[in-house]
Amino acid sequence: MKRLIAKLSGFIPATLVVALLALAPTGLANADTVSSLRGSLALEGQKSPAPVYKLKLDLEKFDRNFKSQPPLIPHKVAKYRINLKANRCVKCHGKANYKEEEAPMIGVSHFKDKNGKEGKKINMSRYFCTQCHVAQVDAKPLVANTFKGTK
Repeated sequence: MKRLIAKLSGFIPATLVVALLALAPTGLANADTVSSLRGSLALEGQKSPAPVYKLKLDLEKFDRNFKSQPPLIPHKVAKYRINLKANRCVKCHGKANYKEEEAPMIGVSHFKDKNGKEGKKINMSRYFCTQCHVAQVDAKPLVANTFKGTK
């Protein structure tokens, strides 16, 4: 049995190499025949990077535009650590400390599971705060619009 396995272990790689060599002339594309998906259109010149907006920190809170919009963050969070072991947001906004820190408490919805049952810990699908909550900045709309938020 061991001899058979030893013979096959040398045979299989050799067979693979032969098969690849047989396909090489017809199976691989030449650089001359490859064309771009954009056709003959040339690329535009290098664009300047998007502007970095200044944060509007510790000012009045921005109004929400719709009922379930996540609130904006009115302070710096760039260096906050949020991973499976630590969440800097919970230190101030968690149930235990929010009054002491004079910060809004994490929404009750963040403690509910998919069935709507409220738990004692934050639901892990709501744990990574900056997936939904972003910092307030004074940015002009990218395109003109007539959107009016709800009251």
